[in-house]
Amino acid sequence: MSTLDGLLDQMRAGLAELTEAGDARRHFHATYLRTTEAVAAEIARGGFADGPWVAHWDLVFAQLYLDALTADRQARPVPGPWLVAFGAARDRPGLPPLRHVLFGLNAHINYDLPQALVGAIGRDEFADPLRLGLRRADHEHLDSVLQARVGAEDAELAAVSRVTLADRLLRPANQAASRRFLAEARAKVWRNAVVLDRARTAGAPAYGEALEELERRCEQRVLDLTRPGPVLLRLASRGFGVLLPDA
Repeated sequence: MSTLDGLLDQMRAGLAELTEAGDARRHFHATYLRTTEAVAAEIARGGFADGPWVAHWDLVFAQLYLDALTADRQARPVPGPWLVAFGAARDRPGLPPLRHVLFGLNAHINYDLPQALVGAIGRDEFADPLRLGLRRADHEHLDSVLQARVGAEDAELAAVSRVTLADRLLRPANQAASRRFLAEARAKVWRNAVVLDRARTAGAPAYGEALEELERRCEQRVLDLTRPGPVLLRLASRGFGVLLPDA
């Protein structure tokens, strides 16, 4: 997989397999597929400062999720945040689709995205304020692409969920909360990527320790989301993202 078209083909095939199997992971996978399609469209229309770089970054980002999904389906070890998210899909498939989407989003954004940024931004670029500023601008513009998808994704999930009157009444508030959570998480992701880069500069042992700490914190956050109760209220009180301590 070396192009966004190739990634999208792979993800569509994966969604068909998950749907055929009745696997609850299909809910996050479908949301992620539609989001990736939106990012590809934004690149095609020239919406990013450096479209080729964003495409590369998106491939690095997606591969982390796809590798975890493949490993789990083959009964191989997966990172802690994905272990919790995939475990919930396997053990509690009857949860509302939104819950499974939130588990996957939390694992992918909080754990995978800082790693993808470090993987796509070289150490020399992190040391170059001008170049790093361009990368951060594209990172922030990606947030606007995701924000624009919130209403459409809400409709997609409503189509595969049992929607109550309370759900319909709360929909505007829930969409506003989702946009706020995404913005909050993305700001923390950037800070965590900076911490990971500092650890990378310090050497492999330091980077390994920082990544282990990120995994621990992200796993705990996804686990917290799996607990009974109103998940959006929990997110409102505790936040969506996690923060690594400054190195």
